[in-house]
Amino acid sequence: MYFRRVILGCAAIALSIPAIAQDANIDGRVGKLEKEMRAVQRQVFPNGAGKFIEPDIQSPTTTSTTTSSTTATVDLTARVDALEAQLAALTGQVELQGNNMRGLEGRLKAIETQLEVRTASPVETIVPTATPTAASAPATPKSKSGVVATKSASVAKPNPARVAAVAAIERPISGDVFEDGYNYGFRLWEAKFYPESQAILEEIVAKFPKHKRASYARNLLGRAWLDDKKPATAVKVFYENYKADPRGDRAPDSLLFLGSALTDLGKAAEACEAFGELTKSYPDAANGRLAERLTSSKTRAKCK
Repeated sequence: MYFRRVILGCAAIALSIPAIAQDANIDGRVGKLEKEMRAVQRQVFPNGAGKFIEPDIQSPTTTSTTTSSTTATVDLTARVDALEAQLAALTGQVELQGNNMRGLEGRLKAIETQLEVRTASPVETIVPTATPTAASAPATPKSKSGVVATKSASVAKPNPARVAAVAAIERPISGDVFEDGYNYGFRLWEAKFYPESQAILEEIVAKFPKHKRASYARNLLGRAWLDDKKPATAVKVFYENYKADPRGDRAPDSLLFLGSALTDLGKAAEACEAFGELTKSYPDAANGRLAERLTSSKTRAKCK
């Protein structure tokens, strides 16, 4: 019985070796096992005439194991090929987007040159119509260029009604400086106090340029300029937001409003290019939450 168990155990081990573990010396290893089995059999069954005793428990055949291993290898190779193809496609998309960005940047620089005089004028700087209180805004707001805003003496005087209205808008105090500033700027923008909103958002963007929600703040700043009828400055803000963080949550929105600002400036061709970039680079947003606004904006710019 003891030798029978040894024989059966050796046979089971020999037959259960997976095909995937066998190397180039498989024939030699199998031949060695067969010789050892014959030697054991001759000692246990001297009159057995070289016949092998089949084990009571059969393992899966080598053929099925080999087939399974081959199938797994083919499947793995196919998956690697698919990943390589996807990576190549993604690389192409990134390069295409980079080329589109460079082309759009060149056009916008030309527009910026044309609008240089207009952007440098007092109308295009941050000029709050009311003197902000200590709780509502900085005492001396500055534009992005760092120039302190100025206006004629007749307009510089604070409007008591506007001051009271701005003061009535609650400023969040949660301890999160970015979120409090952004939410306060949003409330000012929503109430159509655009200059005050611009001042707050400028401050927040300057302090937290790398914040995870900086894309939101820059985009809202651009909208505050656009809604304040200052499309030239809005173009700069929207493009900078898209360029600084093309994967930001509001990058597609900035492309959309960039096109709207360009349309307001009479630059329909450039506006349509911005809309086209939005469609190519952000298809989910273009065909989803921004679809209706994008369609109407393209109609207004008369895009083909």
